[in-house]
Amino acid sequence: QGPSYGELWARLVRGGYPELAVNRRRDAQMWHASYVQTYLERDVRSLRQVGDLRQFQAFLRLLAARSAQLLNLSDLARDLGVAVNTAKAWLSVLEARDQVSVLRPYWANVGKRLVKSPKVYFSDVGTLCYLVGLRDAEHAMAGPMAGAILEPAVVSEVVRTLTHQGNEPQMYFWRTASGTEVDLVVDLGMELVPIEVKTSTTPNRRMARGIEAFRKDFPGTAATGYVVHPGDVRLPLGPDAVALPFSAL
Repeated sequence: QGPSYGELWARLVRGGYPELAVNRRRDAQMWHASYVQTYLERDVRSLRQVGDLRQFQAFLRLLAARSAQLLNLSDLARDLGVAVNTAKAWLSVLEARDQVSVLRPYWANVGKRLVKSPKVYFSDVGTLCYLVGLRDAEHAMAGPMAGAILEPAVVSEVVRTLTHQGNEPQMYFWRTASGTEVDLVVDLGMELVPIEVKTSTTPNRRMARGIEAFRKDFPGTAATGYVVHPGDVRLPLGPDAVALPFSAL
């Protein structure tokens, strides 16, 4: 039995750092504020690429607001008033420190993966919620960023599971020119596992359309996919996908 819908969202907003999980009395907002400040002061100040900490903090917030979207670094740099190469260097800093995961689109042609826009996911959704100003579960689950919070939570869980199994996660997303997409494609070497993330607690077959299209495009290598959702039902959604509760990851 996993957590209830409300409990799950409360956990996501709180974040997954051990100190917050162990000490339930700890104020999560204050903890994340202190964490971001310490991270900026200690880890980032020492890096040559970061001259202005205030600007870097604004970069963090803008990046958080674009969670789970295609990332256009040129637009982001323009909004910040910095060079594109600066934004690129800052993103590399966050990725190297495991603060974010950068997912590239899945193409059978490896060269194409490198030139297309990536998606960026914060490794801890509590930090993400803090940076975009979400303070409580109700606003998170009912607001416009619900999907942008649940998706990185799924990515983090998959990374954790694969790492514990001794695998280095190879993860992508998939999107066609016509807009059909799959949120997450896990490359296990011998097979590709497509995963869709939905915020509804009542999954239905329509939610597996992207997975169905992906399996058609990659016959033989695409495994049965999963539609991960915050509810508690596990059931087949046609021949291509299974609905899976977030708590079962």
